[in-house]
Amino acid sequence: MAEEKDGTPSYEQAREELSEVVRRLEAGGLTLEQSIELWERGEKLAAICEEWLQGARVRLAAAMAQREDPGPTPEAAPF
Repeated sequence: MAEEKDGTPSYEQAREELSEVVRRLEAGGLTLEQSIELWERGEKLAAICEEWLQGARVRLAAAMAQREDPGPTPEAAPF
């Protein structure tokens, strides 16, 4: 699970950390300030995950479109 060059965590890293944030918030026992900081971190991680998923959707759609319309076949190309 490598971090991207710009410091953005990979999808898997962000999801894992987000799960930890949720676990800590659900466990309770935090101060209000700690809870707010964790909540804000969770929001950032959720946005990172959504960006990765949106990018994956775009790539998948492009691959599916290419598969459905592969372009002219060699036999159909004029000489």
